[in-house]
Amino acid sequence: MTTQRTLLGVLTPSSNTSLEPLTSALCAAAPGVSAHFARFPVTEISLKPQALGQFDDEKILAAASMLADAKVQCIGWSGTSAGWLGLEADRVLCQRIEDATGIPATTSTLALAEIMHKTGAETLGLVTPYLDDVQEKIITNFAAEGMSCVAEKHLGISTNFDFSEVSETELTYMVASVAKARAKPAAISTFCTNLKAAHLVERWEAAYGIPVYDTVSTVLWKMLRMLDYDTKQIKGWGRLFAEVA
Repeated sequence: MTTQRTLLGVLTPSSNTSLEPLTSALCAAAPGVSAHFARFPVTEISLKPQALGQFDDEKILAAASMLADAKVQCIGWSGTSAGWLGLEADRVLCQRIEDATGIPATTSTLALAEIMHKTGAETLGLVTPYLDDVQEKIITNFAAEGMSCVAEKHLGISTNFDFSEVSETELTYMVASVAKARAKPAAISTFCTNLKAAHLVERWEAAYGIPVYDTVSTVLWKMLRMLDYDTKQIKGWGRLFAEVA
């Protein structure tokens, strides 16, 4: 007899060391769910042409095709490139993945936008490790999608690997700063899948009374919702899984 399994395919930046262990830990809290990963080259986050070129669809489609070999039921791009490329880039990518593999697809950024809209949250506190101009681009693109950034903190880092070395103390300081901003945001996002943040969300929500949507979590939430999985079974990873249907 075949055991019912939920197989999730996750597209991963090559230099990311945070999202795989965090996603696997999240899946361990979801009965019957497992995550399977495929990498493609990403080492730098900036607006330089060579850095933007890392997110060429063809490279991502090649990785997605390997996930299809594992018969995953959904494919998620666990990355935030649409923040600076524009959300339409992710919409096109998802359609291309589905056309090429026959498997439905989503992304961290599209999921965040959906969560904001579903919950009626129009203002956002944005926490990232990115450069000034990347952060500005994200804020502009989010505004075009109806998400107004009213408080933000960023670290000015461009090397993708280095994002994973941002400490828990630093992340907590950044989240606290945007939570306590004069224009209190309706939600906060730790917007980078190489930040070790998803496991801290429940603690931050309890401390500041604001929902926190980490981008490792948002893509997993959306993949599970696309497969009609009851996310309320997932405990200890924040309000998203319990409250957003």
